[in-house]
Amino acid sequence: MTDHLATLAALDARLVRATRRLRLLQAVSWRRRVQAEFLDRWRRGVHRLPEPDYEAEDLGDVRSELRAIAAACDPETPLGLYLKRTADSWHTTAALLEAVGTAGVTEHSIRLFGRPGDMLPGGQVSGLDAALHFVRIADELDAELRGGDDDDAVEAATVRDRLQIDLDAFFGAGQVAVELDADLIAKAAAGPTRLRLRAGAAFSEYDVHQLREHEAFVHTLTALNGRAQPHFGSLARTSPRIIPTQEGLATFAELITGHIDIERMKRISLRILAIDMALRGADFIDVFRFFLEAGQREAESFASAARVFRGVPLTGGAAFTKDGVYLAGLVRVHTFFRWCLRHRKLALTHRLFAGKLALEDVFDLAPAFEDGSIAPPRFLPPWARRANGLAGLLAFSLFANTIRLDRVDLGRQDAMPALFGVPEPAARDAPR
Repeated sequence: MTDHLATLAALDARLVRATRRLRLLQAVSWRRRVQAEFLDRWRRGVHRLPEPDYEAEDLGDVRSELRAIAAACDPETPLGLYLKRTADSWHTTAALLEAVGTAGVTEHSIRLFGRPGDMLPGGQVSGLDAALHFVRIADELDAELRGGDDDDAVEAATVRDRLQIDLDAFFGAGQVAVELDADLIAKAAAGPTRLRLRAGAAFSEYDVHQLREHEAFVHTLTALNGRAQPHFGSLARTSPRIIPTQEGLATFAELITGHIDIERMKRISLRILAIDMALRGADFIDVFRFFLEAGQREAESFASAARVFRGVPLTGGAAFTKDGVYLAGLVRVHTFFRWCLRHRKLALTHRLFAGKLALEDVFDLAPAFEDGSIAPPRFLPPWARRANGLAGLLAFSLFANTIRLDRVDLGRQDAMPALFGVPEPAARDAPR
């Protein structure tokens, strides 16, 4: 190891130590009893705001150390820039955690995750525009697709057993445990060595495949690859700056494997609309009703609304904006994969799995990948290993995007022959 690499590795180790106390989602998530109490009151006609409790702590020493680490990094070097960006991201997170339970969380959340109205790549539509599009499509298709819906068909214990078999086969027996958690409000949560499912929940077949591709083969996989890095342990940590890419990549995995359904896109999109509602003044009950009216059950509506109000007051004007990154991140990751195909650089996509990385890191850290300072990923999702199949799907996507649907009218009988290459009928003489 060179002296320069040793210095950077030492800074990275300091960064890992400094951030061990920072558990963003754990600190802002609600306990299951809050849901039970609210829904019990709701069913009795008592519409009162939930009462989550938070434990704010003084993180001044952590923020001081993170500032010192950032100051010691040379942003003119690839790894120095990576470490500085990561330290700055964690510093914002520490400030957010010190403000937990107050409206101040919103400002820090927006710095980390953006707003629903932010523009997507290309600058023509915003995250809100995209969300409205998917909700509209889902609503138009709802009656047509409802007959084949098998939601809530698989019990949590069965899902656990099925996923455990899959993960043992992929990562090796005993490497990742699939467990049931009775206190989990979300349906699932993934870490480097365990995947938790909410006990008592029921899952659709789509859910089962999504859990495998999204939680296990992206979130858990990148954490394990990060742990295997020889010099930079921070690549195993989910720093907030990588969350948009990480969630975008995980959602892209659902898409590229054919396991994302329109109802999943609607759920993601509704959360974006709900964040916007909360920022514009809607309180928790307003947002809860919004999800109910969108067709979600009471328990799911509560869980969805709780995601919007994690760590902030429930009276309106504040929001935890993380859920906006799923759709925005998906668009950015999809664009990145298409760019790699167009420029014949699909091998670059593998770097996203070497640890917890942001899209810009793939390019900025190229020298570190090339000289071995950052190791290639130990694990790759099955779809990412199948380069030919991935290239085929992306190539079709590139071509299909050149077709202007607003210029194609499949409902017009006279448009059909030209669209499908059928010769036009011979012109008839006009009647005399």
